[in-house]
Amino acid sequence: MTRLWNQPTQFVDEMIEGFVLANGDRVRQVRGGVTRSTRSPDPEVAVVIGGGSGHWPAFGGLVGPGLAHGAAMGNLFASPSSIQVESVIRASEQGRGALLSYGNYAGDVLNFTAAQDAVRADGIDCRTVLVTDDIFSASSDERGKRRGIAGDLTVFKVAGAAAAEGMGLDDVERVAVLANERTRSMGVAFSGCTLPGADEPLFDVPEGRMAIGLGIHGEPGIDETDIPSAEGLAELFVERLLAEAEIPEGVDLDDARVVPILNGLGSVKVEELFVVYRSIAGLLQDRGLTVVDPQVGEFCTSFDMAGASLTLLWLDDELERLWTAPADTPAFRRGSVQQDLVSAGPTAAEADTEDAIRPSSAESRESAAHIVDLLRTVATTVEDHVDDWGRLDSIAGDGDHGIGMQRGASAALDAATAALEAQGGAATVLHRASAGWADRAGGTSGALWGVLLRTLASELDDETQPTATAVATGVAQGREAVQSVGGAAVGDKTMVDALVPFADTLTARVDVGDDLATAWAAAASAAEEGAASTADLVPHLGRAKTHGDKAVGSPDPGAVSFAAIVGVVGHALAGGTDTDGVHRDPGATDRREEGATR
Repeated sequence: MTRLWNQPTQFVDEMIEGFVLANGDRVRQVRGGVTRSTRSPDPEVAVVIGGGSGHWPAFGGLVGPGLAHGAAMGNLFASPSSIQVESVIRASEQGRGALLSYGNYAGDVLNFTAAQDAVRADGIDCRTVLVTDDIFSASSDERGKRRGIAGDLTVFKVAGAAAAEGMGLDDVERVAVLANERTRSMGVAFSGCTLPGADEPLFDVPEGRMAIGLGIHGEPGIDETDIPSAEGLAELFVERLLAEAEIPEGVDLDDARVVPILNGLGSVKVEELFVVYRSIAGLLQDRGLTVVDPQVGEFCTSFDMAGASLTLLWLDDELERLWTAPADTPAFRRGSVQQDLVSAGPTAAEADTEDAIRPSSAESRESAAHIVDLLRTVATTVEDHVDDWGRLDSIAGDGDHGIGMQRGASAALDAATAALEAQGGAATVLHRASAGWADRAGGTSGALWGVLLRTLASELDDETQPTATAVATGVAQGREAVQSVGGAAVGDKTMVDALVPFADTLTARVDVGDDLATAWAAAASAAEEGAASTADLVPHLGRAKTHGDKAVGSPDPGAVSFAAIVGVVGHALAGGTDTDGVHRDPGATDRREEGATR
């Protein structure tokens, strides 16, 4: 278990600060992660990597000459926000474009894609190569759906070496794609991992058993077996990775060269890994394979998980040259990099990218104050349910949902409070809250809550008090935006299963003339029913999708948290004034009477 921490919510921030202090000769801190503290005399294509924290040395430990130029570092097991990723791209880019590479997880795809779109809009050529090496997360016929695990290293290293050679963005992208196509991995675990402040691990493996096919975010395995001997584990790894369907297209086994990477997932000792590798090396040689530059150690962990993974990179001449090229990062070093590096300069003060607080009316500020009160209620509710939502998420996911929601709700409240103190109106306060939530929560839920609140804010203004119709319209448009960004539909076992009935009911009740408190209460009940219905569903999206039937019988944590939040907001609305700072649309009574005649 994790023993050394101050405040669990500050663990990642303090970890990054300590990491930079210990490695200032190679990295410097920027908003959202780290970038190199030195650069080559000639500009290079920037290779920007990233993902959730808790995977040391991924991702910050792989920043340095010959490898990555920057790493966006999210919360524990949660993707960095789009704001964080964009910040790292801009700090790392040198005028020749940027290649983004990261594991294929829903939250990372959402946030990295949004950041890519933002920098492209400013004329920066930016491409993406997803890492999809985990053979257990999807079939060989659906490799594009696979998640990235320790095979991240091969793609990052090849891309970084290509950039160091002076290749253009087209070629850096090409070799990264090739490295991903020729990389296969699988992992096993003997016990789960425990996040800072948690009393229990994210999942348990029965004594004497081994989970097979797990990911790197505390997800349970796909299968289970008795713990084998070191030789038995080596045989399992090699047999599965050399299965006919897993040998990359174009590889000739009669003349094949392969890089084996035996990776410890957190608490398996390196000495144990060497015993396993002894057998792996013999099995690969027995199959007639030429082993090139084997790696044994920790390259992509899962906090303190007891487990290991094996990655195979199938080489051609170009990949071998790039894989064996020099690199000098805090956690991965080989050869000697050029010594004429120049300082990247001190970390520049981050520009304030937010718009200045616009003038607002007294009545809009009154509504803004109610919004802050509601956000305070939300933050308190989230705080009360952090552990429950984390346990719910750990059944078939990675257990970080509670922590992510806690960080998001707290940041939203802080941002909204600051905007209100600066005399912001309803729209500005809610817009700042949406940005705070998305930035600090990270992950899929952070991105989706940010989209939802931002879309709702766009229907408000800083001059008048919002009407019930404006709120309902904003929620409805937010629902559409969430579904568009996340790609989920009702029945996929996601937050959408609670969001859609909530938005539809709210619109319907406001349309027939209900005031906001009454309409919201009915919508909250619909959301609760929608969340409860997810218990019987099989997940089709997100990390839980790889666990299929294991998630049946347990409701989706995103849907549950959404229903809980709109429920307490509804209670607060009902306990305030008639409209709690929200004016009923003047046309509502007419529509109600009109609806009655129909």
